[in-house]
Amino acid sequence: MFKVIQRSVGPASLSLLTFKVYAAPNKDSPPKNSVKVDELSLCSVPEGQSKYVEEARSQLEESISQLRHYCEPYTTWCQETYSQTKPKMHSLVQWGLDSYDDLQNAPPGFFPRLGVIGFAGLIGLLLARGSKIKKLVYLPGFMGLAASLYYPQQAIVFAQVSGERLYDWGLRGYIVIEDLWKENFQKPGNVKNLPGTK
Repeated sequence: MFKVIQRSVGPASLSLLTFKVYAAPNKDSPPKNSVKVDELSLCSVPEGQSKYVEEARSQLEESISQLRHYCEPYTTWCQETYSQTKPKMHSLVQWGLDSYDDLQNAPPGFFPRLGVIGFAGLIGLLLARGSKIKKLVYLPGFMGLAASLYYPQQAIVFAQVSGERLYDWGLRGYIVIEDLWKENFQKPGNVKNLPGTK
């Protein structure tokens, strides 16, 4: 058994050794010229100039191209809409985060006041059953009355601003009605002769 191991270990250990082999030209052979790349059979360069020819489009490529052509106005509209609404959505999200932070760090007594204002709104909603006009008047009226009890300075500012706006709207309405009256009822053909005039 020892002889079998010895005979198999010897050639196996020789296979792990590396040798460098240097080739030297024969002294008897004449020197040859180097071979050019074009002369090699594997690296032959085609003669003439190559020309790029575009392949014909397949049916799938044509249908995809038509689909992209039809969808282009919609995609540009979507991109424009996204670019216009992105700042608004960003500001809305920021307002929501700020409101959440304000509710987390609310001043003392804020939530009871909010509860009273909401309860006043519910009372206004219950009293305004059956009429849409009453809902438009009672609900904000009761909530505004309850809010003005807790926040009198803001209520005064709100009343001043809304009073100025109501005055402006009333003035604009008066001007429009006056212009319509002058156009339709005071035309020269519509005015009857007054007594004493010929």
